[in-house]
Amino acid sequence: MKQNKKNKVIVIVGPTASGKTSLSIELAKRINGEIVSCDSMQIYEDLNIGSAKPTTEEMQGIKHYLVGEISPTKRFSVAEYKNLAEKYIEEIIKKGKTPIVVGGTGLYANSLIYGIEYQDIEFDEEYRNKLMEIAQTEEGLKSLYEKAKEIDEKAVNLISKNDKKRIVRILEIYNSTGKTKTEQEIESRKNQVKYEYYVFAINIDRPILYERINKRVDIMINNGLVNEVKDLCKKYSKFPTAMQAIGYKEIVQYFNGDITLEEAIEKIKQESRRYAKRQITWFKKIEGIKWLDGLNSTDENIEKILEEIH
Repeated sequence: MKQNKKNKVIVIVGPTASGKTSLSIELAKRINGEIVSCDSMQIYEDLNIGSAKPTTEEMQGIKHYLVGEISPTKRFSVAEYKNLAEKYIEEIIKKGKTPIVVGGTGLYANSLIYGIEYQDIEFDEEYRNKLMEIAQTEEGLKSLYEKAKEIDEKAVNLISKNDKKRIVRILEIYNSTGKTKTEQEIESRKNQVKYEYYVFAINIDRPILYERINKRVDIMINNGLVNEVKDLCKKYSKFPTAMQAIGYKEIVQYFNGDITLEEAIEKIKQESRRYAKRQITWFKKIEGIKWLDGLNSTDENIEKILEEIH
């Protein structure tokens, strides 16, 4: 029989460019922790610059899990993320260390915090390919978005009108199960949560955050994002999921001659700012979340985390 006392897991979420990586690494050094990534793009190998993946130097010897572990050609589901993340959390606990889950992907965070069990659904590949084909045009994607909204308005309100992958997923789930994504999540939340999660989100005034995002995109370009995407295109003939990511799809559009490099850079900045706004909206809905001021010093925020978890 399992003991009632649950192990503590710290979760640090926040919008893109808010300082999650540096805060989590310093915290891990202080409390003998290891980090489980909660980022749907850093999980892929070879997507380094555009996903803002921490470098070996930045990790400062702290072990990171679910960073660069999955091939960009693979379709990776939330269910798979949850299974792997919990496996790694267990490994960290067995070592006598503290797990720290870090990232900005709300769906991944929720799957752990609320113990959501996403079913391994048998998807109709033909139906999916048909949807992806329709989604290639602006008009087609708009029609799929409207169709998804009729089926599951609650789920659609949490995503972008341009998020092909998630729009298609909402339609696929309904097509395969006859249930909406929202209905499935409500049912699966009845499960008991395995750990005691302490959830923190970094908050920064919008103008300062947007300035950071713009600066980060310029740094990515200077660090060789264009060449990274070029190399990915050569190495992988098929990687639809990974290349839908902000920072990658815009450079592909530039390669295709649809937009100039300057337009691609501006588009990456704009899409990143919009994404940050959606992330903040998502995290505000997490029950019992504690907010950290992104303009505070790292030490101040670490002290606040330690006060809460002890």
